[in-house]
Amino acid sequence: MNQHSLQIEAQFRPEVLERVLRMTRHRGFRVDDMEMSTSADCQNLSIRVTVSSERPIQLLSRQLEKLMNVTRVETHIMEQPLKKSA
Repeated sequence: MNQHSLQIEAQFRPEVLERVLRMTRHRGFRVDDMEMSTSADCQNLSIRVTVSSERPIQLLSRQLEKLMNVTRVETHIMEQPLKKSA
């Protein structure tokens, strides 16, 4: 499975996190790790999520960009552990 890290910036709304998680699940990605923080003025939200799937990450990132209140999505490929062969 391929592992990717997404950095998502959004306007702070109670439903944003739920929408991000639902979209991730519906697109066939598994959430491995997640961190969320709000800006000092509580107007913006920063979400870092690590996901894994055999599917291309663009299937998820393009859909996340379309979500209401999401302002930016960055993707980062995580280094895969080397497989040892005998």
